[in-house]
Amino acid sequence: MTRLTPLGFLRIPVEGAFLIALLMTPPRARRVVGIAVGVVLGWLIIEKCLDMGFFSELNRPFDPVLDWVLFDDAYSFVVDSYGRAAAVGAIAAIVLLVAAIMALTTWATLRVGRLVGAHQRRSLVAAGGVAVAWAATFALGASFNGTVPVAARSTATYAWDRAHQAQAGFADAANFKKEVAADAYAGVAPDKMLTALKGKDVIFTFVESYGRSAVEHPALAPIVDPVLDAGTVSLRKAGYGSQSGWLTSPTFGGGSWLAHSTFESGLWINNEQRYRNLVASNRLTLTRAFKNASYKTVSVMPGATRAWPEGSFYGYDAVWDSRNLGYQGPKFSWAPMPDQYTLKQLNTVEYKKPGRQPLMIEMPLVSSHTPWAPIPDYLDDWDSIGDGSVYASMVADGKKPKALWANPRDVRPEYGKSIVYSVTSLVNWVIKYGDDNLVLVFLGDHQPSPIASGAGASHDVPISIVTKDRAVLDRIADWKWADGLHPKGDTPVWPMNAFRDRFFTAFGPKVAAS
Repeated sequence: MTRLTPLGFLRIPVEGAFLIALLMTPPRARRVVGIAVGVVLGWLIIEKCLDMGFFSELNRPFDPVLDWVLFDDAYSFVVDSYGRAAAVGAIAAIVLLVAAIMALTTWATLRVGRLVGAHQRRSLVAAGGVAVAWAATFALGASFNGTVPVAARSTATYAWDRAHQAQAGFADAANFKKEVAADAYAGVAPDKMLTALKGKDVIFTFVESYGRSAVEHPALAPIVDPVLDAGTVSLRKAGYGSQSGWLTSPTFGGGSWLAHSTFESGLWINNEQRYRNLVASNRLTLTRAFKNASYKTVSVMPGATRAWPEGSFYGYDAVWDSRNLGYQGPKFSWAPMPDQYTLKQLNTVEYKKPGRQPLMIEMPLVSSHTPWAPIPDYLDDWDSIGDGSVYASMVADGKKPKALWANPRDVRPEYGKSIVYSVTSLVNWVIKYGDDNLVLVFLGDHQPSPIASGAGASHDVPISIVTKDRAVLDRIADWKWADGLHPKGDTPVWPMNAFRDRFFTAFGPKVAAS
């Protein structure tokens, strides 16, 4: 978006010469060519607008084959931030804008075609002049301010790149089938897996948008790091050890389900096509491995508001979500319930049930989900949480998303506060309710959008393991993670899909990694 300047419109586009040449055809063919070229140009304008939006939120360009599903999330974000009327109005405006762009580019191309047909000799000279000027400035390396070349070919290059991207998306399906089949643990007997965790309760918790920037960005570290350091001390006093590292997420700014599936499957799931192909396969997941080892496998998904058929692929025995967790309080923008309520309710539905079997739980915490307003207050008295009605005043008196996003400079510190709330709730739940058999692994799913993470942020997220059993931490000594909840700058970084096999190897048989 920073390259969208007046200088960009003073460049010489080589595509102009080719367009004039294409339009120097008989009238009927010229009209067909004009309409086709107009539609292509219109789509390229729309795609560039989508790219600007995707870069501002997800730090990557729009994928014309795989990204349409994300518009549902975009609609939800607008509803949560500005209201349903604003979301419907935005959709109407976008539809009108798309129609207007397509109509204008087609009309303009047809008009140029009529001028070319009426003045063919002049048009030929003009095309030749454009081509010569472009070649000369290209050969001389002429540029504006030494950075913007006068000779432009960006539209043709952009169209080629997008066509290649779409082709690669279709070809990836065949490659993915091979990746799914390559699983070193698929044939390992269930009674040989996870033997070093026998009798433990293992909880995998994703903290929404908990990225490396929360720990290292100069504006965020003073907010978040003291909480991590204090949490380390408090856990140690309660008898818990902890170690932390970094994982590289396959997604950025959103798409949490891609990170969850990557973590669970040991495969790199960075788009919707791979996700759909994965959940249609029989790939061994972390959850399925625990289920095969006689654990009760549970998904606690406070952010889910409807049925989740993918749960059967992962291998869950029970799924708890916003519809059956008993919450009677207000929503906090996107989050149907606060994290502290989710953690307290976990005790009721699973963790503190008498006579239960060992548990494996996956639980995304969602209070740090954008738009980061309002943020719940942490309640020292966990018994006061009740059915969640206590949160009504917090929503009524809290910062409104519309007001927050009207001042972009305020967004980053509010994001930091949301991470503090989620981590504080989780650490204090462990101290208050955890026992000797608890093994907690918590991590971020992805970085927040660039408005919070900053320009040029990596895809890295923190990951920590917490337990009272020193033998569990000894098993991961070769991971070389940092002590405590605060990973260091030189702590090893793994791709997120490497975790499954490393975890299996640390707590079960050592076989060749997938």
